[in-house]
Amino acid sequence: MAKQPNSTEEPSAESLEETQARLKAGKGAPTPSRKEQEAARKRPLVPNDRKEAARQARAKTAEARERARLGMAAGDERYLPMRDRGPQKKYVRDYVDARFSIGEVLIPVMFAVILLTFVPSVEAQSIGIIALWAFFLVAVIDVVILGFLVRRKLAEKFGADKVERVRWYAAMRALQLRPLRLPKPQVKRGHYPS
Repeated sequence: MAKQPNSTEEPSAESLEETQARLKAGKGAPTPSRKEQEAARKRPLVPNDRKEAARQARAKTAEARERARLGMAAGDERYLPMRDRGPQKKYVRDYVDARFSIGEVLIPVMFAVILLTFVPSVEAQSIGIIALWAFFLVAVIDVVILGFLVRRKLAEKFGADKVERVRWYAAMRALQLRPLRLPKPQVKRGHYPS
């Protein structure tokens, strides 16, 4: 037969810190009953001040988001997305950031061609479009050469059988403006990784 609890007794609810201190101290006290443990863990499902709780939750998520943004910009592996993680991807990022790529100035050239389309002269517009396509072709050739260089450098450093597919990764990074790259460049121009 089960023992009936005495309804006049109040379970002593200890705080989380007291429970942790007691557990660290050892078995110097009897094991608390299930009822006592449940009473110690009880928290209200709905806080008394919902607006304050929502404000605190928003502040906490904003702080975590900011920490993740700064960590990603700094190149911290914990905050990087899966496509940017690993020593090979870091090597590719550093190699691309150390060199000047033609594709870096592709966006400003496109902007200049858009401005040229407002000129009423058909010749100026035609020259701008032809120059844009020529520049785009040179940027593609530069990216293809970069892909071969990066694969060869990775094979030298990590071994030919360990090389990941990184040509597209290197190309997309090389076509971005240097200040807009994420993670931010960690090396200066001309300082190639060893």
